[in-house]
Amino acid sequence: MRFVPLLGLAAQFAISGLCLAQQPCKSTVVGDLRISHFDSKIYGRSMTLRIWLPPGYGDSGNAAHKYPTLYLLDGQTAFDDCTAFPGEHELQVDETVTRLVEEHKIPPVIVVGIDSTEHRAFEYSPYKDTITDARAPEPIGKQLPSFVADEVIPFVSSRYRVSDSAAETGIGGTSLGGSAALYASLARSDLFGLALIQSPNLLLGNGQLLRDTALVARAPDRIVIGVGTTELNLPGIDGYLASLRLTRAEAEAGEVRMNRTLASNLQAAFMKHSQVKLVVEPGANHRSESWARRIPEAISFLYGDAEAVQ
Repeated sequence: MRFVPLLGLAAQFAISGLCLAQQPCKSTVVGDLRISHFDSKIYGRSMTLRIWLPPGYGDSGNAAHKYPTLYLLDGQTAFDDCTAFPGEHELQVDETVTRLVEEHKIPPVIVVGIDSTEHRAFEYSPYKDTITDARAPEPIGKQLPSFVADEVIPFVSSRYRVSDSAAETGIGGTSLGGSAALYASLARSDLFGLALIQSPNLLLGNGQLLRDTALVARAPDRIVIGVGTTELNLPGIDGYLASLRLTRAEAEAGEVRMNRTLASNLQAAFMKHSQVKLVVEPGANHRSESWARRIPEAISFLYGDAEAVQ
């Protein structure tokens, strides 16, 4: 078996990384979650979407209202412990948005979870990870922006009242999903004005996403980037890193530096400098618990009142 890419460890404890829990599980979903399937021409298989609708969506008084929308990669991890990756928990996006709306910190937001498949690494990576998985086949992650733009968004917008304004539309993800969301937000700035990026895999292409953003013309209007100071505090990681001629201290310090550089690059976009919020969380690692802690602040920043985030 090939080594699992360094920043895919937490999401791939099981061989497939996408198996559902084997034991009976009580759903933890809060609110109105609807699950849809459609056939993707780009990937040649059935894909799953989880559309979470905010309180009041079905009220007659809101029948003409279009809602700000967040598209989240690895959608099976967003709302329900029963569908989260093995060994992980949900990101509690449903609970978080419900609470933030009730506290009047954000307007009601539709969240669309886009499930990943057993080919997650192949489909999410725009560049090969030459540091930890150099022998893997060339990935097809450059197709992801077209998949979201040409298949997911038309499917959702034909059935739900999602905003057609890029200023109210975000894309996000964690780990490899975070780097995939970043790539999509840069490739389709006409669609995505908001980006939620947690613990992105910046090893792809030996730092290619940093080079992509070093002289970027346009980035999303608002971007949240989150990373922990101990991202790699995971079981069995030290021996794995030793095979890469790295210590954990070196790798973790590098992760923080790369995320700081990414934030600086995006903030310096030549057109309409982006509002970038970088959160470096002490003691946080590459796990769902860390991402879930940072999700409320991230969503508040992206969808809250513009004056409040200056």
